[in-house]
Amino acid sequence: MANIISDETIEYVGILAKLELNKEEQEQAKKDMGEMLDYIDKLNELDTSGVEPMSHVFPVNNVFREDVVTNGDGHEATLANAPEVKENAFLVPKTV
Repeated sequence: MANIISDETIEYVGILAKLELNKEEQEQAKKDMGEMLDYIDKLNELDTSGVEPMSHVFPVNNVFREDVVTNGDGHEATLANAPEVKENAFLVPKTV
């Protein structure tokens, strides 16, 4: 199989990834990219006709729950310690 990656391809990928690669790094990237493509070719040989496609490895479930009020807002208890109350709110001195 041996996928051969050209120097132009490595330079183009480097530009897209905003990488500045020296010659040694370019050669290593060519080798690594070739190995990745060989592995993908090997995976493409597998018979996946009976396998259902999926978008995630793990099952994706809705983690939200119903919004149910269980204990109320407790505003009476909150205002119980207030020195002054007006229309279910704290009454404080006016500041300018």
